[in-house]
Parts: sequence; structure tokens; C-alpha cells
Amino acid sequence: MFKPDKAFEIGPIRPPSEATSLLIRVNRNCPWNRCTFCPVYKGQRFSVREREEVLADIERAASIAGEIRQLSWRNGLGGAVTEGLFQRIASSDGSSESVSHVARWMYYGAESVFLQDANALIARVDDLVGILEAIRRAFPSVKRVTSYSRSHTVSKRSVEDLARLRAAGLDRVHIGLESGSDAVLEFVEKGVTAERQIEAGRRIKSAGLELSEYIMPGLGGRRWTKEHATETARVLNAIDPDFIRIRSLAISPGTPLADREAAGEMEPLSGVETIEELRLLIENLDGITSRIVSDHMLNLLEEVQGRLPEDKEAMIASIDRFLALSDDEKDLFQLGRRLGVFRTPDDLELSPHAGRIKALMDGVREKYGEVEAGIQEIMKQFI
Repeated sequence: MFKPDKAFEIGPIRPPSEATSLLIRVNRNCPWNRCTFCPVYKGQRFSVREREEVLADIERAASIAGEIRQLSWRNGLGGAVTEGLFQRIASSDGSSESVSHVARWMYYGAESVFLQDANALIARVDDLVGILEAIRRAFPSVKRVTSYSRSHTVSKRSVEDLARLRAAGLDRVHIGLESGSDAVLEFVEKGVTAERQIEAGRRIKSAGLELSEYIMPGLGGRRWTKEHATETARVLNAIDPDFIRIRSLAISPGTPLADREAAGEMEPLSGVETIEELRLLIENLDGITSRIVSDHMLNLLEEVQGRLPEDKEAMIASIDRFLALSDDEKDLFQLGRRLGVFRTPDDLELSPHAGRIKALMDGVREKYGEVEAGIQEIMKQFI
């Protein structure tokens, strides 16, 4: 049923919040590709796909979706994609990555689309308008279309052009703010200044688009930890994004930042120090109504999330609760969290696996000399 010629391109990454989205590749790789902390796309050439290529991919995805609906009807499911049907399609010898991807998207409701790769908004506005309109025509069930972009790119777009994209069907833009400190931004070769980050964020908001800004606690290391926290808060206060998404630093082997760490140019924060930095950042957020989201395993305290300003004190209280633990309890929770066993500090008392994690912690100390070093090795798996 599912022919190979119906396959379409799928890029390597998307935001965690787009885990159930249909992925439509507008460009390949990243036009900047110099951020020292990023392991993705290194050594790969950037290219913007022709609009006709992308439109053809949309047609292929729509055709696959149509065939899946027909299969559902033939199986008495009324066009719905159940878990059983999805598993059957995904495990079929004739199913390509594209077919499995569309089936999974339909299983989760077929409500969102993400434009890949790292900076879809670098494409020509007229081309993006045509692509967005085609997506909306092909998939009437879609409620949200989103994209990554860079502040540098957005700051060169007029509010009018961004509003055209909004009118054509783009709902949300994800931007890697990372830091509001010019010193940190320069050190990690982000290719943008704090003021340009502010300008880009304000343009997106003025155009009526939702804005997700990603911040990276720990990115400044010990040298800039206070400046990183307070300046990032200053920039966020100036933008008031819809979402502030926490993505704590983990230094990936083979990246330029790992080389700088090895050369002594970067002294990473410990897990506890990263939480202290996050506390300072949240404490300095003021006058905004953003929602803070902790949606990645790299974040130690997933419960530190909520709407500003009403949930600010509760978030700080959660951090203080962790910081009040003994050193052994902090080590135990961090290890259990990184192994996917603990979710909140309550699990230190409530989890039936606490004893097992304690035994593992003793082994980690013996192997690495300290728990922190073992935890850093585990975190590299989540990058």
C-alpha cells in the first residue's frame, strides 16, 4: 500500500514540545552553525529547500495520511488511528520512516506541524506563505504550526512580514535565547547581542505570533554565573515571551565548548550551582506574564514551572526546598533524577527504589571519586 516514492524528508531535531508534530523540512541544517555548545549539524552544509520541493513533501504526507485513513476504515475504525493500528503500520515491512511518522502524528491527533530545520524563517517570506497555506489546506485538523528561528534572522524581518506569516498559518516561533549576557553570547559564539534578542522577540510579539524563548542555565560557567542569570532575566523582562523554556547546560563531547572546558577556559557549574543560578534568574523576572516550562530531562527540578507572576514564589520555594537538603540527599536525588527514577525530592522518601539508588551512588563515588562527575557522564546521554 505505502509506496517508497511517497517518502518525504524529515530532519534530525525538533523542540520537545513538538514531539507529536508532523515535521515538514523547509531547510536543511543551520545557517549559523557556530554555537560552541551545539553538537547538531557540525560539518554539514546549510541549504534552503525550493518551495516546490517542500510543497511536494506536503502532498506526499497528505497522501500517506489519506491511505492510513482508508486502512482505518477498512478495519472498522472509522478513520481513527488507534494504538494497535499505529503499531501495525510501524512494524510493517513496507512502512518507511515517513509512513510511520505520519501514522504516529495521526495517532496523537494530527493537530500540530513543525517546520524544520534550525531556522525555517530564513526562507523567503513569499515561499513560507505558500508553504503555510498549503499545510493548512492539506491538513484541516491542524491547530498549530511552529518553527525554530534565530534572533538575528527575525530582527531583519519587518513586523508586517511576520504578520503575513501569522495570517498564512504560522502560530509560534521557538528561539534559542540561551543568555542575555553579551559576554556569554560572545563566548559561546551565538552570533547575536542581547539587544538584538530583545528586538527580535518584540517583533514576533508585535506580529501576533506566540514566542518560546529557550534559556540555558549554566551556560556562563562559574565566571559569568551571576551576570548570566541577571542579564537573561533583564532580556526576558524586556520581551515578555509567551513561554520561557528551561534547557540546562550539558557539555556535549566533541563540541567547541568541550574543547574550551578541556583548555580551562570554561569551568562548568555543578548541578546544585545551576539550580542556585536558576533561582537568581527567576527571582529577577518581573513585570511579565510568561509561562516557565521545564520540559527536558537535562533540567534537575521539573516541578519548577508555572505562570508569572502568580507562580513565582512557588517556583522559588521548590528550589529552596531542594537547596535545603543535606549534601548526601542532594547527591542522591540528582543521581536518581538523571537515571529517570526520581522526579521530585519527595521521591527520596516515597520511591521504593531509593535504596537501590543509594547503593548505586556508593558505586558512582567509588568509580568517579564524587557523585557530580558520574552525573555529568550520565547527562551527556540526554543531549
